[in-house]
Parts: sequence; C-alpha cells; structure tokens
Amino acid sequence: MAREILTVAQMAAADRAAVEGGTPTRALMERAGEAVAEAVRARYPRGPVVIWCGPGDNGGDGYVAARHLRRRGWSVVVEAAYPPSSDAARWVASRWNGEVRPLSAAFTPGTLYIDALFGAGLSRPLEGEIARLARASQEQPLTIVAIDTPSGLHGDTGRPLGDAAFRADLTVTFHRRKPAHVLIEGRKACGEVVLADIGLSPSEGVNLFENDPGLWGKRFPWPALDAHKHTRGRLKVVSGEMWSTGAARLAARGALRVGAGAVTVLSPPGALAVNAAHLEAIMLAPFGAEADLAVAAEDADAVIIGPAAGVGEATARNLQALASTGAALVVDADALTSFRHDVESLFACLDRDDVLTPHPGEFERIFPGLLARSPERITAAREAARRAGAVVLLKGPDTVIAAPDGRAAVSLNGTPWLATAGSGDVLAGFIGGLIAQGMESFEAACAGAWIHAECGARHGPGLIAEDLPGIAPVVLTELYGLARPGSNP
Repeated sequence: MAREILTVAQMAAADRAAVEGGTPTRALMERAGEAVAEAVRARYPRGPVVIWCGPGDNGGDGYVAARHLRRRGWSVVVEAAYPPSSDAARWVASRWNGEVRPLSAAFTPGTLYIDALFGAGLSRPLEGEIARLARASQEQPLTIVAIDTPSGLHGDTGRPLGDAAFRADLTVTFHRRKPAHVLIEGRKACGEVVLADIGLSPSEGVNLFENDPGLWGKRFPWPALDAHKHTRGRLKVVSGEMWSTGAARLAARGALRVGAGAVTVLSPPGALAVNAAHLEAIMLAPFGAEADLAVAAEDADAVIIGPAAGVGEATARNLQALASTGAALVVDADALTSFRHDVESLFACLDRDDVLTPHPGEFERIFPGLLARSPERITAAREAARRAGAVVLLKGPDTVIAAPDGRAAVSLNGTPWLATAGSGDVLAGFIGGLIAQGMESFEAACAGAWIHAECGARHGPGLIAEDLPGIAPVVLTELYGLARPGSNP
C-alpha cells in the first residue's frame, strides 16, 4: 500500500480528527512517548539519558518517554526549557516524578540526549537558551534522538528556520513522514527515521507519496504466460553521432533489462558502424533527416531522446518529429537543453504520457528560477509538471517525480554511488522500457527511479553506469517475488 507523506497542516488535521473521534490528546501522547522509548531501547545500550522537553505536545512526548525508559532501568533526567503549556502536556508531566532541572549545555560523555523541544510545527527560529544549546550540541560528539523532527527544522522543507537547529542520529516520528523527513536537507539532519504507528486514521485526498513498490508494485508490467517480444513493448532510442553513441546504448540496455521486448537504437548514418560493433540483442536502424526519424519510430510504444543526442536545432527538430508519432517520449539531457531558448516549443510537443528527466542544471534551463523560488523541490517539480503538461522527474539524492495532475512522489532510497557519468542514461532506459510495456508514465518514472537506486545500492563502491543494467535482474527478481500470489507488495 502506498504510504503518504503529510504536510505539517495535514498531520495536524489527522491529530484533530483522532481527538474529535474520541481519542484524547494525552492518549496519543502516551503512544508517541512509548514509541520513542521503544526505538531508543532497540538501538542503544542502557545508560544515562537527558531529555530536553519543550512546552507543547513534543515536550509531553518527552515526559512520557522519560517515564517508560526509567521503568526499564535507564537513568533519566528531564531538562525543561519551559513549563508545560497544554493540558495534555501538563498531565503527562505530572506523571513524571523523576529529576527535572533547567536546560544545560554541560554535556556528559556517554549520555544519550533526546530532543523533545519542538516538533515539525515550529514556525519561527530557535532563540535564547535553546538556540545556544543547538549550536553547542553541534560542536560536541553527542548522540541525539529527536522526537518528530530535530528542533529548529521547518517540517515542510527540512531547512533550518534560522541560524540554529539540532541534528539527530535518530528521529522518531508518528503516523506518516513529513517533507522534512524525505528532502535531503532534512534527511541529513534527521539521521535514521523511525515511523511509529500511534493509531491515527489514513488521511483523505493526499497526493504526495513515498516512492517504493507500495505505490506502483501491483501495476508493474510482468509478462503474461503467452507474452512475446512485441507484446512486451517496442522501445526506440535516438543515438548521437559516432563520437557520442555510448549514452544511447546505455539507455537501450537499461530498457531491455527492465523487460522491454524489442529495443532499437535509431542511429545517424555516420554512427551505424560504431553502434553495430557494440549491439547484440538490441536492434539498429538508420535515420537521416527528422522525417526519416518519425518514420523509423512510428511503430514504437515509447522513444527515448536526449542521451548524448547533441545540443542544437537538429535535436529539437528530431523531438518535434517524434511528437507526431504518438509514442510516449522520455526526454533527457541534450534534448532538454536544446530547447533552453524556446521552452514553449518543447511544451507544445508534450502530453501527459511523456516524461522529462532533468538534473537540477537542466531543470534550471527549462524552468528558469523555479527551483530557487520554490520553498522546496516538491513544489518546484509539481509546478514544472503543470507547465510542461508532462511527468517531471527532478533528479537528486531526493529524486522527486511529479505528474500534471498534482501527484508527486519522493524517492527515499537514493545512493551516492549513482553519481557517475551515464547513470542517468540507464535511468531513462528503465523508465522508457516500463512505459513501452504499458505502465502508466508517472508510475513508470517512479518505478524506474526506485529500481535504479536499488541497483546502485546493491553494487556500492566502484559502480559505473555499465554495471547498472546487469544488476537489474536481481532487483526485478525480488520484486517479482513480492508480486506473486500470497505476497503483499
């Protein structure tokens, strides 16, 4: 089942709905604090704990965690920034009969610190003693567990609200992740994120999701028993000239490995020999002018254009010709940059079945200033998809995939091993190969990004782009095991 990512406002609404449905706030607080204590016990050896408690519900969670940890034999001290300010927080604080003292930056080696000062709903910068504590904590080799989010982070962006914020080794949050838990700035500050169930009901109308097989696994295009190569999809990849052909072959190999039945590299005449010398199961066909390209691609289910295709008018004309074929387009790299001075002509070629796969530099060329003006990458990708009328995959360690209808997903399995030349070409191949097999384009982009990251993580150090297609069968085999009857993808 797809797991939603909730904004701070949506999470507050889920809390309110639970209270209005008869669950007292203090009961939710009890569940949250106990979940924090259990996460700590599962990961750290028993020892001294200092819990920094704020005035609101986050601080209330800290008092509950203190009680549960002490019950299990941990030595716990609460350092209170302020007196509890809500009825529920006062109630749980009254049940803590251990030591309470003022905040202190006199850190003790071997002590675990729990940040229960402010959660994701904080809307202003840290100040005073808490800001000084946050700065001091970053100068020491402390182990910090945060409740909900590290204090000082904006829950909807993951960015510090001011010049001081805490960083955690472990963050325990509740019900659903928020943008701060999935966008890279917040992820770096949160450390490991544990998601605890405190009994809230699913939210309605949410269209932002974690990108994992729960989102698209049930609709993955596994072949039927009577499948043959043409029923498994026909994909074509536009090659560059003879000195820049490798990127198209990487994309083609990625598409073939992800299951496309018939993959063809469409090659300029001058590049036929070099492409032919490197292709086996992948077919090869020539094209000259853009009209020839349209004819060569007219029977394709999907076409990839951009990897090392060359920047300029010829590539722009080739894409415009492909738009007339009805094939779904995966537009990458040089094909994007070729329209940097005339983005409206690019958008006129696209429809909702097409996918743009820019890295941040390419995104800036096609959507100037949008990323800088947006509060975070999710908003930017959604607006880009709306403008383009196509799916937009904004690459990065927190890859965001957005559809024109407002759906968006964030990948949580990104890996730095993918930061190597040609990696994006294979990603385009994975996406194009899935679309060619009939997968809906937004879900194909999500699945392709997830598989791509899994392949990178499986290989690890020393990865080069050529390795990725060969790792895909291992990842696909595990996905297939999840999809078989009796499983729960």
